[in-house]
Amino acid sequence: MERIKRWLVTAVCVLAAVLAYAQNQTTGGLQTVTPTSAVQMVDYNAGLQPVARDDDYRTTYEIFVYSFCDSNGDGVGDINGVRSKLDYIADLGFDQLWLTPVHPSGTYHKYDVDDYLAIDPAFGTMEDYEALLEECHARGIRVLLDLVLNHTSDTHPWFQAAADYLRALPDGQDPVFEDCPYVWYYTFSREPLDGFAPLEGSSWYYEARFWSEMPDLNLGNEVVRNEVRDIVRFWLDKGVDGFRLDAVTSYVTGNPEANVEFLRFLKETCEGIDPDCYLVGEAWTDRPTIAQLYASGIDSLFDFPFADSEGIIRNVMSGSYAASDYVQAMVSAEGAYGGANPAYVDAPFYTNHDTARSAGFYPQDDGPVTKMAYALSLLMPGDSFVYYGEELGMKGAGKDENKRAPMYWSDDPAAPGMCSGPVGMDDVQMKFPSLEAQMTDDLSLWWWFREVIRVRRAFPAIARGRTEAVDAVSDGSVAAFIRRGDADGDVLVVMNLRDQAVEKDLSAVGGNLQLAAVLNTSVEQVAYDGGVLRLPAYSIAVLTFGATD
Repeated sequence: MERIKRWLVTAVCVLAAVLAYAQNQTTGGLQTVTPTSAVQMVDYNAGLQPVARDDDYRTTYEIFVYSFCDSNGDGVGDINGVRSKLDYIADLGFDQLWLTPVHPSGTYHKYDVDDYLAIDPAFGTMEDYEALLEECHARGIRVLLDLVLNHTSDTHPWFQAAADYLRALPDGQDPVFEDCPYVWYYTFSREPLDGFAPLEGSSWYYEARFWSEMPDLNLGNEVVRNEVRDIVRFWLDKGVDGFRLDAVTSYVTGNPEANVEFLRFLKETCEGIDPDCYLVGEAWTDRPTIAQLYASGIDSLFDFPFADSEGIIRNVMSGSYAASDYVQAMVSAEGAYGGANPAYVDAPFYTNHDTARSAGFYPQDDGPVTKMAYALSLLMPGDSFVYYGEELGMKGAGKDENKRAPMYWSDDPAAPGMCSGPVGMDDVQMKFPSLEAQMTDDLSLWWWFREVIRVRRAFPAIARGRTEAVDAVSDGSVAAFIRRGDADGDVLVVMNLRDQAVEKDLSAVGGNLQLAAVLNTSVEQVAYDGGVLRLPAYSIAVLTFGATD
């Protein structure tokens, strides 16, 4: 009944808006508008515009290509499917894309590469990819190529050549580099070492830490590094804007210093080809190790301590941690990472293709908790990443196939663009409606993501500034921090992360505060008057510092 009421109110207000323009005024820190929605944020934030910055502080959409959008009716997502949804992506506010691997591979996930310089035929052609780059750049969207350098497929020609040579080598005879340099592309042993797999048809073993069909590359070898130089040059010459680096903690297993050295090589190599090349690495590890890797000079590393079902965000939203702990965790992370690399750009995210989807973290939640959790990620500083379908509250957990279910464009599995999903995927029952339904509900998750990203991009300090805790306001329920933006101006963000409304006296903050943006998970409104901020359950206020007399 409440949803029907909201729809009726919205419909009447939209009709009225056709007859008269919305009028925006600011009075005593309160913005009033002629309403077109029953949800305050839709009107209040309507005038916010993204502030253009050509830098690495982006809002990035991760696409698992196989399951995103099918353009040719074969049930498999493809590059032209991604192209067909660029307006959808841009409308949400994303200005960077990370596509999971698009190289030829025998698996649906493509993380075992057969050819680094080609496009998998299931996804399209090189011409399709070039067209994607052109159309993204025309919209101001950058594109990251997923670069898997820890290992190849065991069907890669390099490995096949090495394997065939070793199988034919007489027992006891050592391989000769000039006869087959590809043996040195990998790490072979006559002993069954830890993490090694037997080479069928021979007495040799090879390093394969993830899977026997993913032999590890010998990244310390100069011949392999020459191949890497050629690979990154090929794609940068195509117009790729940077690379997402897979499994950077595994480049040399058990040797963090060697991983730092290889990342430094990658950074210097890519920057030498294109000074604007952006690198973000997957380091599924703790904060001290991430900080150590930042010493390589790499631009970004995914901030895993905040992510997934055991991370800081989930613990805050479940009540295991206080709201103030979220603020302190950001301050600590900035200190650790900035101390290792002052030019670092954090890469916060909440979920990705390897983790369970966030809607399943809160079984009793009908939307507000899931929304606020993602806001905690999107309002962190840095280059923020969002996994496709999270804006719809898609579900998926357990085996990897379930986490990569088809994008929920429609309830009709036969609708244009719908994918079949990975073979072996369980029947994943979605918790929230499809995009078709969510676009008509301004309290949907889709609307929420749109508004949070709108706010993130309208205030440059949110992504680019330094976090300063406001201990006088933060507590178990409320997270408050100032993001110091230098030339971009400072903003105060106050978040009510619990299910009861709160009032907070902001007089201790000072600075002639003005309410600049709001984010609501209900029709209850945020209000600021006389230095007192009223936040309904699960809501957010963004305030700016006006001039003082």
